[in-house]
Amino acid sequence: MSPAKEFLIVLALAFVAFQGSLVLEAEARAFFVFGDSLVDNGNNNYLPTTARADSPPYGIDYPTRTATGRFSNGFNIPDLISEALGSESTLPFLSPELTGKKLLVGANFASAGVGILNDTGIQFVGILRPVRQLQLFEEYQERLAALVGSEQATKVVNQALVLITLGGNDFVNNYFLVPYSFRSQQYSLPNYCKYLIKEYRKILVRLYELGARRVLVTGTGPLGCVPEERATRSINGECAPEPQKAASIFNPLLVQLIKRLNNDLGSDIFVAANTGKSSKDLISDPRAYGFKTAQEACCGQGLYNGIGLCTVASNLCPNRDVYVFWDAFHPTERANRYIVQNILRGNTDYMHPMNLSTILALDSRV
Repeated sequence: MSPAKEFLIVLALAFVAFQGSLVLEAEARAFFVFGDSLVDNGNNNYLPTTARADSPPYGIDYPTRTATGRFSNGFNIPDLISEALGSESTLPFLSPELTGKKLLVGANFASAGVGILNDTGIQFVGILRPVRQLQLFEEYQERLAALVGSEQATKVVNQALVLITLGGNDFVNNYFLVPYSFRSQQYSLPNYCKYLIKEYRKILVRLYELGARRVLVTGTGPLGCVPEERATRSINGECAPEPQKAASIFNPLLVQLIKRLNNDLGSDIFVAANTGKSSKDLISDPRAYGFKTAQEACCGQGLYNGIGLCTVASNLCPNRDVYVFWDAFHPTERANRYIVQNILRGNTDYMHPMNLSTILALDSRV
């Protein structure tokens, strides 16, 4: 046999082995993330927007001690779910590093500032609204198919875990943004919540159409209790009543939507994650969970460190582990760990119809 033929045979065998290794790696569960700043791993770093967390002191407790675009002192909720899956964190879809085998891990499409509605967060300009996030998910699937083939790519997506977090910005950066916002003039608060649910349904249905078969859908947190709302809307530092009322209307409606969708689809595709209850636990009695305060943010300025952005010029607490809130809106890594603990193992007060541990056990038998 000629050297040229030997080389071609070796090359062909190497290609087959490479393709086989990709299939084996694809057996590990991929993870896809959609939503806002609570789950953004850095997409906004690559966008012309002011909604970004790519400078210190963000990331002060991240393993690399650098600001990655996560709105946290360290890990955020998707990171901790990836940790529970035994996987590396998903990369932002816009990251140039998301190529080759990294695609098999999944991707994060979330973008800080977005909401369910397209007019939410208009002040942040170039953010990835949900419609765009879903378009990028389609692009991702094309790239994955080019890597592992269409059949395997479909399998990766169908077997993946998906997390979506939307809704909070539709209140704090839309309905309540100014005293007489367009949306507050257009809708009463109960009717606005119903409108949001109607629009959210379209997003969730589209996710299903694109192949998602296990989707964790988080509700909003206690919106009136974040340091920014305490600083600007309350009298004595109590939780601001109107945003709290919004969360109390929206979250039950979201659970009802999920029940209806699952019933229509004949399967528990969507799972309601009551992250609002987890946050309420910490806010109602922070000391019971080893925190010092849930009223004041670790990083910020003004009343309760709830005014403006977290920057190098801000007040910065020395011990992030005793603060529920990292900045004016976002939890610390330690608070996120409590939230994810309940996503993993929480009872039906926290997860409906089942928690993530049950999902993983059920799906492992399929």
